[in-house]
Amino acid sequence: MKRRTGPLLGAVLALGLALIAPAAPAAAQGGGAPHPVVTLAQGALRGQARDGAQEFLGVPYAAPPVGDARLRAPRPPARWSGVREAARQAPACLQFSPFGLRDPAAVSEDCLYLDVYRPRSARPGARLPVIVWMHGGAYSQGTGTQFGGRTMAELTQTVVVSINYRLGQLGYLDLPELNGPREVRSGSFGLMDQIAALRWTRENIGAFGGDPRSVTVSGQSAGSGSVCALLAAPSAAGLFHRAVLQSGPCTLLRTPDRARAEALAREFAAQAGCGGPAGVAACLRGAPGAALVQAARTLPTPGPASGDGLLPVDPERAVRSGAWNRVPVMIGSTRSEGRFFVALSQPGLTREQFTAQVLAGYGAAGPEVLARYPVEAHGSPYLALSAVLTDSAFACHTAWTAELFAGQVPTYAYEFDDPRSPTLAGAQVPGLDQSNGHSAELAYLHDFTMGERELTPVQVALATRMKRYWGAFARSGAPVVPGQAPWPAAVPGSGVAPVLTLGPVRTGPGSSFGADHQCAFWRTQPDRPI
Repeated sequence: MKRRTGPLLGAVLALGLALIAPAAPAAAQGGGAPHPVVTLAQGALRGQARDGAQEFLGVPYAAPPVGDARLRAPRPPARWSGVREAARQAPACLQFSPFGLRDPAAVSEDCLYLDVYRPRSARPGARLPVIVWMHGGAYSQGTGTQFGGRTMAELTQTVVVSINYRLGQLGYLDLPELNGPREVRSGSFGLMDQIAALRWTRENIGAFGGDPRSVTVSGQSAGSGSVCALLAAPSAAGLFHRAVLQSGPCTLLRTPDRARAEALAREFAAQAGCGGPAGVAACLRGAPGAALVQAARTLPTPGPASGDGLLPVDPERAVRSGAWNRVPVMIGSTRSEGRFFVALSQPGLTREQFTAQVLAGYGAAGPEVLARYPVEAHGSPYLALSAVLTDSAFACHTAWTAELFAGQVPTYAYEFDDPRSPTLAGAQVPGLDQSNGHSAELAYLHDFTMGERELTPVQVALATRMKRYWGAFARSGAPVVPGQAPWPAAVPGSGVAPVLTLGPVRTGPGSSFGADHQCAFWRTQPDRPI
């Protein structure tokens, strides 16, 4: 089923959202040391103990992509002498969207770093499961430093890696002039960064006590779209062994083809003053970063492109054909994804505007959409439009993507449902219920720095159950946790049943997901979610 992003969804998503030498043997210090030291091929790192776990922050996994290295494939990081302090996080990559950082000034193009979290008892050779996290943010903003992994690591006895990758047009600009004769023909530098981080993990994670043969790649929103791309990228084969997709189904986050991506890139280059017949690459590499950000204000990046040497085909097409990096999959969404986007873009939506928007967006099907989503049943135009967006885009595409996976690999589907969940800091609109919106589950899985408020004790208990499911999946490819509700695998041909509900009162499998979100209806509709 071929689908694309419609006007509202495209606009609101824009808001949000190499090989390295083998590792040397690790230093003997580890375990419960307050300042643990590990030794990699690059040199020695001194981390720190914090909140019952150990963390190694600001670790370079690639050379700085600055100067002549801007808009090129990532290169191996340099070695260092002595012991490098790893107790401070690196800056976020240059942000191409104004929303998402508590400190907007803490950015740099020198940003290809990652953070590693491990249990306090971890030692080299422990062979603990590894979880590598890809943050979201519409491929234009965000940072891995917002997603601490101390609690997950200690609770589930896993090693957690959270990475930065290049964003906006510095991460995704498909111009052939940017590629050297020996470089892969692609402008998806952010995806190359993610693959470089996975290669770094394979070669170095053993020094932290992690198992390079047990790596789970996980992401949310555009980070989930990145996971989709990794599943379809031949050069990522063997770098990970399980995958988690949160609120970013592959059938929704389609990749532009090479021709479309190049056309968008040339439009951006012209907007940046680099559209002349010669010297485009030099001009873009020499332009101030702030000028590139400004040029992108009306030209948001589409993310990774397909049809090139890095990503030969769109991820949905790859999975549908069976030619992809087959691993067990966990996939899900939040109960009311659309609330986040509608609250940010149309907080004062009227009944008349809701009606006009649905009729314009769905044409002949508009009256039926209005009949299925009456304002009276939802309580307000805001909640009605949120439900339309949730179901037509996120929920049903999650079901359809899960169906593609379930016929080929073990697949586990979930829905996060906490009717009192906090939203993101800076995104709360007074008077609007934004619970269960896009990104609501992040505070339950990470030591998250962008939550609107702290979780309550009941929510912390839910967060603990969720982390245990995620950790079990990372360990074995099946989220089986003794003492917790069973999580059966999705049954092929069942309309993605069962789906595990993750809630503070009830956590357990059910079969009503498709009916709850009217997916049978949405499957019949043309390619135009509003």
